[in-house]
Amino acid sequence: MKYLITESQLDKVIFRYLDNQDFIRIERDDKIYFANSEGDEYAQIRYDKDDGWCGIYDRLINEISSFFSLGESYSEQVIGRWVENTLQMSVTVTSNKLYFN
Repeated sequence: MKYLITESQLDKVIFRYLDNQDFIRIERDDKIYFANSEGDEYAQIRYDKDDGWCGIYDRLINEISSFFSLGESYSEQVIGRWVENTLQMSVTVTSNKLYFN
């Protein structure tokens, strides 16, 4: 049996999935990090407030892609929309190149 769902319905499901990850939000300087816990060495997502750049750990993109049977590019975009929605800030660019500085 096949089901047709709209993009907005899919986004809602993925947003709920990401909300349930219980990321810890850490703010340093002009950056916001989403980590699994305070002690994590690396964040899953980094958002730069000054230019709207959003870096996403490639394993998180792969996890979303695999779980929801989506392409990695689409998964990266939907994670960027989740960051926008969560922070109420604009994401200008998403990247799977996550730098920690």
